[in-house]
Amino acid sequence: MGYKKTDALMRHLRDSGIDIHGSRHKRELINTGYYHGYKGYRFFRNSNKRIPFTSYDEIYATIQYDSELKSLFYSKVMFIETAVKNIALESILVNANSESIKDMYDKVVSGYNNAPASATAEEKRKLQQNKLNLQYSIQSSLSNAYRKNNPKITHFYNKGYSDAPVWALFEIMTMGDFGYLLSCLTYDVRDDISKRLGLYVSVDLHRQLIYKYIYTIKELRNAIAHNSVVFDTRFNNFAPSKAMKQCLSKEMGLPYVNFKTIGDYVILICYYLKLLKVSKTEIKSFIRSYEKITDNYIKHVNSNVSAIVIHPDTANRMAIIKKYI
Repeated sequence: MGYKKTDALMRHLRDSGIDIHGSRHKRELINTGYYHGYKGYRFFRNSNKRIPFTSYDEIYATIQYDSELKSLFYSKVMFIETAVKNIALESILVNANSESIKDMYDKVVSGYNNAPASATAEEKRKLQQNKLNLQYSIQSSLSNAYRKNNPKITHFYNKGYSDAPVWALFEIMTMGDFGYLLSCLTYDVRDDISKRLGLYVSVDLHRQLIYKYIYTIKELRNAIAHNSVVFDTRFNNFAPSKAMKQCLSKEMGLPYVNFKTIGDYVILICYYLKLLKVSKTEIKSFIRSYEKITDNYIKHVNSNVSAIVIHPDTANRMAIIKKYI
């Protein structure tokens, strides 16, 4: 199958019912790409739900909307990752009474020997396997950092230490690895971190929110970092637990939360910013920025497009969040 040059792609789009013409549209198509742009943005969540675009202006507005969402979210997501890592790190150091990675494994990570008394033999075996997987992941991270001459890690080994301290490990740990570490901690330590954060633990009997929310934020962060589409949450590859939905809805007074719209990620970010004692002014500014770019998008597309892309409850949900803040 032969490839098409830009002019041919524009003709193909016109044949598909998209009004595209002139030098401005041509430059926008070149800059955003036919495959990354039109092919990537012509549907909502999955290819079966096509967005009824009638002009390239609407496609370009959708790409710009997505780009502005990523810019808006990025600094907040990075802030949350850093802050939660530091809170978890302090809890681990205190509960292990040590900065040694070995002591962390022995004292605060679940395994066969420190499983809950009610655990079955199979449950103990699974905890031990998770612990071994964690150890392998951490050693791989340290090895990669040393091979790449990362000074945060090489300093300790080159100075004759037997291992890097836990706090140095946290400096190189990815968000996914951090989430996995949280999932491997003992119940008591997960409970301690949850309470240090201020999570709504009454709906979280197994203290899983600390890592499940991190996994959720990680999916958004990775989509932003790889310039993937975020406006329709197609990056979401998980089914949220009952506790994940109940925590946000009960705490914030929302009728529901299901992580099927980008507004729910705004809600989750706002929840964490409030937990982390960010000022009301800053959080409300974040919400207003989201509302502004969303309203601006609605003005630039036809109502059939906006009805699919923007959830009808968006304005009402943001009003509830502002009251909560």
